[in-house]
Amino acid sequence: MSGLDMDKRPERVAGMFDAVAKRYDLTNALLSVGSAPLWRLATVRAVAPAPGERILDVAAGTGTSSAALARSGATVVGVDISEGMIELARQRHPTIEFQVADAERLPFGDDEFDAVTVSFGLRNVESPLVALAEMYRVTKPGGRLVVCEFSRPPIGVLRAGYRAYLRLVMPAVAGVASSNPEAYEYLAESIRSWPDQATLSQWIRGVGFTRVAYRNLSAGVVALHRGHKPEDAAIRASAARRLRAVQRPRQRAAEARAADASPPVPQPEPQSATSHPAEQPHPTMPAERSSAPQRAEQRRAE
Repeated sequence: MSGLDMDKRPERVAGMFDAVAKRYDLTNALLSVGSAPLWRLATVRAVAPAPGERILDVAAGTGTSSAALARSGATVVGVDISEGMIELARQRHPTIEFQVADAERLPFGDDEFDAVTVSFGLRNVESPLVALAEMYRVTKPGGRLVVCEFSRPPIGVLRAGYRAYLRLVMPAVAGVASSNPEAYEYLAESIRSWPDQATLSQWIRGVGFTRVAYRNLSAGVVALHRGHKPEDAAIRASAARRLRAVQRPRQRAAEARAADASPPVPQPEPQSATSHPAEQPHPTMPAERSSAPQRAEQRRAE
């Protein structure tokens, strides 16, 4: 992996996408062999944005997906961890709100959005389950989630051909079209290591979404997943309990890793009796008399 080694820490991912922002759309169009607009159209139809609705577009990149959603008349908010991407998005789509934000720490309140969508971004977060839980949190009861992501073709011969494409063709195209070919080495490896359609469906159910389903696009190279946040409060409460049970050991593990990574706190060295001479009786002076009889005796002697 020539230096990236699938490091998905937010600052590393943000820096990588900052470096490819200017030629990102062009490179994606070439790498997808013209399929990117079709995948985007399928995603917009799955979200089905309506006028007056509030839609959150996570990993919005340069804003192309946000603009497609906004054409319906819905109010769209786009977020991305890359400042470079968001800067371009604001320049190209000045009427849409864009924010720099981490998918694992969305800067919104509970139950704010009628729909949340993420296209080709869930794969790049450090903890996809945490990001999905955040998307669930900000979705209104009855609202919907749409995830468009690379996946695994179910037919063996297509899967083998796709792996050959990732290994041989993608690096060659990225080397010509991209300003940072190493980032596309990461992209290819992240696709190869990403789970299949059934596993992602389980993750979406695991954070609380119901009526989860998916359909393959381009013979399974990409999959479109959908889910809904339950309107019933009792069902949401049950989902919240299950999610806390899953998150608790992960949180403890994260805290343990953070503690291991923290530098040890220096402890003060023990002080010797001679290190504070002012606290010791002066050798030529008697020690202070502290008892009441001793003080009375001293006054009588005076």
